[in-house]
Amino acid sequence: MALLHAATLNPSKIELLSAWLPTQPWAGDVSALEQVGAYRFDDPQGEVGLEAFLLRTGDGRLLHVPVTYRGAPLEGADGALVGTTDHSTLGKRWVYDGTADPVWLLAAATAALTGGHEAELLIDLGKGLERRDPTVRVQGSGSTDVPVPSLDDLSVSVARVVGERVDGAATVSARWEGGEAVVIGVG
Repeated sequence: MALLHAATLNPSKIELLSAWLPTQPWAGDVSALEQVGAYRFDDPQGEVGLEAFLLRTGDGRLLHVPVTYRGAPLEGADGALVGTTDHSTLGKRWVYDGTADPVWLLAAATAALTGGHEAELLIDLGKGLERRDPTVRVQGSGSTDVPVPSLDDLSVSVARVVGERVDGAATVSARWEGGEAVVIGVG
């Protein structure tokens, strides 16, 4: 379950990504980013926010952009820092490229290997929790009886541009209004 807050972020997620994506060689023309959707995974420890965006670019490509939200810097990951944002409920958050964050990678691998799916979204509106439907649904190809090895023993391949080939015996497929694609491979 992903607990969301009715909060203000400054800068917003899209503002952070709009500043970071031009520095990424795979991003292409990001002059007119449009959010197509997003999904979340659960962090079993409940400490790290795990989200992935599907963003349409100015040149028509669809980017898959996983990120993590942390309450403190991730040691040794300065090169993967997307930026920081002030969250009106949680305070300062460090936002990282999810493909460089072991918590996101393990959650993605677990979904692929065990047939997992996106996290249930619950938003705290101050008067109880309300369920919210995700704009992207994901489903792993594995089965629940598969043990998940250590991240050190796995290779996780993430499609940065939707439609790119991902390698792995187990996969995660994403489905959104108007499309479907394999976005994660695990071997």
